[in-house]
Amino acid sequence: MSLPRRLEPEWLDHLPAEDPRAMRSRRDLTRVNRFMGNAGRMAAALARHAPSAPRTIIDLGSGDGQFMLQVARRLAPRWSDVTVVLLDQQNIVSLATRGGFAKLGWRAEPTSADVFDFLARARAADIVTANLFLHHFVDEQLTRLFAQVARMAALMVACEPRRSKLVVEASRLLWLAGCNDVSVHDAVVSARAGFSGRELSALWPHDPQWQLQEHAVGLFSHRFIARRQQG
Repeated sequence: MSLPRRLEPEWLDHLPAEDPRAMRSRRDLTRVNRFMGNAGRMAAALARHAPSAPRTIIDLGSGDGQFMLQVARRLAPRWSDVTVVLLDQQNIVSLATRGGFAKLGWRAEPTSADVFDFLARARAADIVTANLFLHHFVDEQLTRLFAQVARMAALMVACEPRRSKLVVEASRLLWLAGCNDVSVHDAVVSARAGFSGRELSALWPHDPQWQLQEHAVGLFSHRFIARRQQG
């Protein structure tokens, strides 16, 4: 029997950006993403499902932008002149990270805003992405978010925690990899709030023009892909 979905506050969301524990936790998160392989999975899904090279990508809950920079490095050989809107509640994208995008021929646009306010007024985009972000929301909020995304983009790809006892217990052991108390706490909370089965697909707008894919990938991740059919 699968674990019931359970949302709790994550410590990193409530620490000041300059707090040393928060800064350490963001570095930990980069390592955890690398261990989970989400950047490679995100890039592979984008390369496979994008109908053409995008001009604009909106990344929801970008944090410091390091994850999307890793994705961009994988896609830059085939996609050029891409603008990436890095959306987060905090403005913590460094000049070095922005420079990393520039070296690839991409443009980074860090944007600090509430996700629902931003999507309500945002211009159309080719692609919307999210990594370890959707699990912060209850079903009613996700239904609203998906409706907004479906109106403005042709493709959404999200990588989220896989909700299982294995992932919860593995998250408790991240201290062995040198992660701090904030990272360990938030990893356990994230795993409990993650997804399984076709839970995200059930919240997407019911519209036959959309093709939906959702499944576990690897031991720890859950990937959701929504693509608008052409024609």
